Amino acid sequence: MKLLKKIVGIFLIILAIVAIAIVFAVNSLKPDYDGEKKMVGLSQDVKVYFDTYGIPHIYAENEKDAFKALGYVHAQDRLWQMELLRRIAGGRLSEIFGADLVKTDKFYLALGIDEASSKTIAHIDTTDQAVQLSQAYLDGINLFMEEGPTPIEFYLTGVKKKPFELKDIYNTIGYMAFSFAQAQKTDPLLTNIRNQLGAAYLQDLEVMSDTGTTWIKNYRPESNSVRNNLSKMVAEAMDKLPVPQFVGSNSWVIAPEKTKAGKVILANDPHIGFAQPSVWYEAHISSPTYENYGYYIAGIPFPLLGHNRKLAYGLTMFQNDDADFYYEANNPEDTTSYKTLEGWEKYETVHRTIKVKDHKDVSFTFKKSRHGPILNGLTEGVEGSRPDALSWLYTQRDNRLLQAIKEMSHANNIGEFKAALPKIHAPGLNIMYGDAEGNVAWWASAKLYKMPEGINTKFILDGSSAKQEPVEYLDFSENPQAINPPWHYVYSANNQPDSIAGMLYPGYYLPENRAKRIVQLLGPKNDWDREDVKRMITDGTSSVNPTLVADLAKSLDIPRLSPLEIKELDKISNWKGDYPLDSEEATIFHRWIYFFLKNTFEDELGPEQFKQLLATHFCKRLIAPLAAKSTSVWWDNVNTKDIVETKNTIVNTSYQQAINSLRKDFGENPSRWTWNKVHTVEHQHPIGKIAALRSFFNVGPFPVSGSREVINNMYFPYDESLFYKVNHGPSTRRIIDFSDIGNSISILPTGQSGNPLSPHYKDQAEMFIRGDFRKMQLNKDDIVRSSNSLLIFKPEK
Repeated sequence: MKLLKKIVGIFLIILAIVAIAIVFAVNSLKPDYDGEKKMVGLSQDVKVYFDTYGIPHIYAENEKDAFKALGYVHAQDRLWQMELLRRIAGGRLSEIFGADLVKTDKFYLALGIDEASSKTIAHIDTTDQAVQLSQAYLDGINLFMEEGPTPIEFYLTGVKKKPFELKDIYNTIGYMAFSFAQAQKTDPLLTNIRNQLGAAYLQDLEVMSDTGTTWIKNYRPESNSVRNNLSKMVAEAMDKLPVPQFVGSNSWVIAPEKTKAGKVILANDPHIGFAQPSVWYEAHISSPTYENYGYYIAGIPFPLLGHNRKLAYGLTMFQNDDADFYYEANNPEDTTSYKTLEGWEKYETVHRTIKVKDHKDVSFTFKKSRHGPILNGLTEGVEGSRPDALSWLYTQRDNRLLQAIKEMSHANNIGEFKAALPKIHAPGLNIMYGDAEGNVAWWASAKLYKMPEGINTKFILDGSSAKQEPVEYLDFSENPQAINPPWHYVYSANNQPDSIAGMLYPGYYLPENRAKRIVQLLGPKNDWDREDVKRMITDGTSSVNPTLVADLAKSLDIPRLSPLEIKELDKISNWKGDYPLDSEEATIFHRWIYFFLKNTFEDELGPEQFKQLLATHFCKRLIAPLAAKSTSVWWDNVNTKDIVETKNTIVNTSYQQAINSLRKDFGENPSRWTWNKVHTVEHQHPIGKIAALRSFFNVGPFPVSGSREVINNMYFPYDESLFYKVNHGPSTRRIIDFSDIGNSISILPTGQSGNPLSPHYKDQAEMFIRGDFRKMQLNKDDIVRSSNSLLIFKPEK
């Protein structure tokens, strides 16, 4: 017995030692928010106060020291995210995730971001302040990589840490630019529809300017062919990305004339794919020459969203068309050359090698024309004799985006801020602005160009004739914009802007739903305050969907409906278009719309192209107009002989399918058909795809209010599951109130840190779901008094 007790005692001691070791190891991997650290290259001490939610407030005596400290604290919370983002453009994801990412790596290498970054770096001015501050930021990242704990993801994937370089910043900016593009989802699909079905089938797809809907108004003061699988190929490449993509956004800026305190209020919620970590990292920098409370993308040293005591800015996606596909014409006697107006020109041949985890390296070759990379052969889906080239403005012009973002964050007034914007060539951004002087402004910032009259860039163009090339690049002064308009507010919801330079600029604009609601709310009210704007930015009511229901209901054959179907029709006919968690009407509506789209389009397109259509912006735009039409070529089912289906057929069938699907999924009692049962959000970490690690890395799932194309834009794709898993939405909600600038408010979808061992990994997640906010502090006394911890960087002597 004594021996047994002794053995048990020894075993318990060993267990205790192992437990202590595990706890010590886990704690050693956490971000360090307290204490003192030596930092090479600092000129003076830098103090970093972390607030209740882990947001750093960096106080330094000069900007270089501040940005070096920013790089360090950003890396300790987001190094894994930085690592993923810098790998995308360079085709280096397969090195982490294996063969599943080879197609994605091939596509991004062919796209040319990495090559364009190399060219930019080769000609960079190292005396430029943007470059010098970027290098200081990189020095901070690399110091953390040398001295700080290695994030757990590096151990799980076997990734070796390597220093960050200036090129990594440009590669991350390049990925951000391409994730805005919509042409890759739209142009090949529309070309297929035209070639397979004929021009008549394009008429109801709302691919041109939506002239009957809400537009963003301009105001300037006096002082100022053969079917291809390109869509499928690009979708497959982008869908596998382990990081979120940029999608849409809301923003509005209210002038003093319409606010209770007589000061500007700016609201902004960029819509980006939900993931963990979330996109933005918040940091407040203060030095004698610079102050900014900013929102940073991992690996980029300057904030894309920011404010200080003088001014505030935000962004939405412009959705302009800056990427076009071209068919090239091969020389029939020499396929290494292609036709141009000047004669036959040799393709450039590019060789690349991709390292693949647990597999041999993959080497491949692709060709480039003067338009861009030839996508044929990059995947089995794009073959054939007609070479398809992707022309993208981003890689074709000098890249001054880093300088633009730096100058925006350092501007002191509207003039300095505006001067930075012509440097943005791609992606197209709606830049929203307000300041303490009472100015409000919106600029569509992009390098816009005119095409020959009659050329529609929504289709694959002819690359051999020289008749479908840009004929003019517009000066920035001709871009859509509004500065201090007489209606006293500016806004953007990714919708169609008014005419510019005598033309409507082509793009992939979103439907009017959010824009109509924003204008409806902003227009009549002249006493806005922060609480009002809080309610507006979380508003979940559609101004369009009740009318859409009424248009569909006119086609229902009431006598043929069951008592249950009639009862639910009465409910949805009185629906206000809102999306609380207990709404039955919201659930019925979206099931009805899905079947309406499926029964309208899938017979002509087939399952694969129907899925591609659902992913386009023009599909979102066509729903309401199509519901209002009495005739459409799409309504006849091509698979039924001797029967011609009509709108009535489609609407009745779709409504009954919607009700039957709900009965099947949730039972006969409609009180169980509520929105919270079908509309959920889970913030997924790349490693959370492994079932055993899901609960550790992922955040959620949560039932969530809101929906597609309402201000609280909790977007989900339509698919055959008939459940609505939200995959993108507000990446932050910010409200900047110049009547109390030191206590403006914000929220992140999950938390500030990307380290799952940090207390700030998901401490905002439930607040975000509830529509709550927290302060963005600017006042140093308040920051010091309420700070949870203090990290001091001292010069290494």
